[in-house]
Amino acid sequence: MKLYKITIKPVTGFGTPLKGDTIFGHFCWQIAYDSRLVGKSFDELLSNYSVKPFTVFSSMYPKFIKGTDSYYAFKTPNLPMDELFNLPEDKKEKIGKRKDLKAKEWMLIKERQKFASFKGLKFMDDKELLETANANITDEMRKKMRRAGSKKFAAIFSQSHNKINRLTNTTGEEGFAPYAVAQQVFYPETELALFVGFDEVLVNIEQIMTGLERIGISGFGKDASTGLGRFELGEDAEVDLSKMGSDSPDACYTLSPCVPEKDTFAEMFFTPFTRFGRHGDVLAKSSNPFKNPVIMADEGAIFKPKTHEVFRKPYIGRAVSNISKAEPKTVTQGYSLYIPVRLIPEDITQGVEG
Repeated sequence: MKLYKITIKPVTGFGTPLKGDTIFGHFCWQIAYDSRLVGKSFDELLSNYSVKPFTVFSSMYPKFIKGTDSYYAFKTPNLPMDELFNLPEDKKEKIGKRKDLKAKEWMLIKERQKFASFKGLKFMDDKELLETANANITDEMRKKMRRAGSKKFAAIFSQSHNKINRLTNTTGEEGFAPYAVAQQVFYPETELALFVGFDEVLVNIEQIMTGLERIGISGFGKDASTGLGRFELGEDAEVDLSKMGSDSPDACYTLSPCVPEKDTFAEMFFTPFTRFGRHGDVLAKSSNPFKNPVIMADEGAIFKPKTHEVFRKPYIGRAVSNISKAEPKTVTQGYSLYIPVRLIPEDITQGVEG
């Protein structure tokens, strides 16, 4: 499997979180729209999907440039705080410190720079992430955003909508009342990083870029018909995620929601994420547009495998099928790319610059 990083440039806000399993679903719809996109039928792509995925998408993450180096802001791992930070011995001081550290939801990782311990990384809260983003925009835009009083790298707010009864041309009861939809807007000139792994026998990077380009034009996720979810593509390049992690890993740090394999991991640290899926396109109007709920481990999970065999492939997890009555062939991406890490570094003195 080949791995690539693709730069995404948001053009509008998003009504749907940019998670890997949703991106996979959108790409599958592009194949359904145009069988010539990858030159193979969907049945052919899914024939071996339960044991070997034809493509795996990560969630999208902020990307920054410092000089000639690229940095990524990944989610803080779902580990006990003692594993991430050097906490004071005094109980009172430890409680106060833990409260401050809970806000540090991001960790900054330099591309192609290995880290021996999570404790050597730079963790940031939203304010620090915004300061990092500020350094990546033009002076003119920086002044404009300061005048606007922007305090969030990714602002989430409620956008009011209403449904019109076309018989009366009014809003009202029986499903036509006003309602609100959450919308996420990124800081101006923001770039996001998307990592994708693919079986080069079945698909190639040009086909994936074409599919993503079409998604960016038509819109990603909820309210795409009203202009949300637009993005443009930047450069793409082959990447080796193992170069960000440990040479002697004992755990996997996941980059998208996933469903871990049974009897494979000795320890698992994650935040549960329930995907209440719903069909798109023509199936959204079917008699049963809803998929069965899927409980997943959200991105940023840490899985410690029982054997080293897990590290022989660049992804973990499994396919999830039998989740739809409207379309039996429906699958959910339960796979995730990962960065190999070591929870107990062989040399604790090795670290990385912040």
